[in-house]
Amino acid sequence: MDKGFEKFDTEAAHLSSVGDPRQRLRVIMEWARAKGYIFLNHGLNFGSLLAATGVETPSVIQLRTQDILLTSIENLVISTLRQFEEELMQGALVTVDKAQSSARILSIR
Repeated sequence: MDKGFEKFDTEAAHLSSVGDPRQRLRVIMEWARAKGYIFLNHGLNFGSLLAATGVETPSVIQLRTQDILLTSIENLVISTLRQFEEELMQGALVTVDKAQSSARILSIR
């Protein structure tokens, strides 16, 4: 597992440690769902994938920021996890725009 969020007592896995990054996104999302993980991404639109699959999980946090270095996003990610914990546990798509300091939540259900 990735140690990037270890200091926040949060388990994380980088896509490259899950399997072949060229795998179909549905396979990777199924892995996250089975493990109870929340999928964190930058620059990809998961709304249509979630709608097409009809599943309620995994939840997704989409980051809208130019700087995706862990040291730049770790506090943003942790605060998002804490602020929207209930929604994320139920199944949600949370889009966080660092430049505008806003978040948009869409229930997957």
